[in-house]
Parts: sequence; C-alpha cells; structure tokens
Amino acid sequence: MATWKTRGLRGSAFESLINSTNEYYRSKNLALVQKIPTPITPLKFDSAKKLITEAYFEKDSTVDYIGVVQEIPICFDAKECKTDTFSLQNIHDHQFRFMEDFEKQGGMAFILILFTDRNDMYYMRFEELKKYVDRVKDEGHAKNFKYNELDPDFFLRSEGPALVHYLEGLNLDIDIRNSREAE
Repeated sequence: MATWKTRGLRGSAFESLINSTNEYYRSKNLALVQKIPTPITPLKFDSAKKLITEAYFEKDSTVDYIGVVQEIPICFDAKECKTDTFSLQNIHDHQFRFMEDFEKQGGMAFILILFTDRNDMYYMRFEELKKYVDRVKDEGHAKNFKYNELDPDFFLRSEGPALVHYLEGLNLDIDIRNSREAE
C-alpha cells in the first residue's frame, strides 16, 4: 500500500490520488467520474496574477464526485481522518440528503475515507453511513464511529495506477445489493 504520511500529501492529497485513479479508470473505459467544484462567487480578483483573492461559497455543495461506472450512476465524497474515531459532523446534512436522494433515484452513493495515521482507505456504503447516523438519532449514540467497527472487507488497497481502487469496494457493494434482491 502507498504511504500517505509525507508532508507533501497533506490537505487535498487524498483527492489528488482519487483524481489520478479516476483518470486511470477513464483511460481504461472502466468509469467516467468527475470532481464537482464547490460553487463560489469571487469578491476580489488579482488581474495581474489572474487569481481570485477573496470569495464566498454561493451555496452548499453536494458531494465531491459524480459519475458513471459501467452504466451505474455513482456519487461519493472523500474524507480524511487522523484518528480512529470519525466524527459524523464531517458529513454535512446537505451531503447526506443528496446521497440519500441519489440512492432513491437508483444510483449508488458512498464515502471514501482515508485514515491518515494508519494509511488505510475505506469504502463506506451509504447503507453503513445511514446506520451510524440513525443510531445517533435512535439511541443517542455519540456522533461518531470507530475504526474497529468497520467491515474489514471494505478496506481498499492500491492496485497499480489505481491508487484509490474504489471499484473494488463498489463491486462488493453491488454484490451485496444483488444478493438481497435475489432473496
């Protein structure tokens, strides 16, 4: 597995790895997935440098990525977590609602989580995320989940140019959904 701890890979590094993976998937005709920019309104612009120096967010964004994998619509968000406890406050209500609506329309929604101190990547099915959100509402549980609660089958590994090989998690997610439909 690749190492993510270097200083040069902080901040948007996880998204850079996902973007690289998406380019690889596209080059192999496996998927067409794009990063969704957060809509902003520029307030100040440095014309000499062609740089926005001050702006505000126009509205809440949806998720980080939307696309299609072999005729299956997907959307997902990318999150990083330094500790073994992931705060559900990292998933905003509008993002959760968007993923829920996306699933209702027949798409597949998920979250990719990089546990930076462990160098582990995780594919979290929307169904699993919903379970953690519901237990906060239903049981008054803390607004988080722990690393050791996660399904070991959904930890991802890098595979060649697919640095964040999320199609592996997606395929397992599809298998689980198909087996439920067959019952």
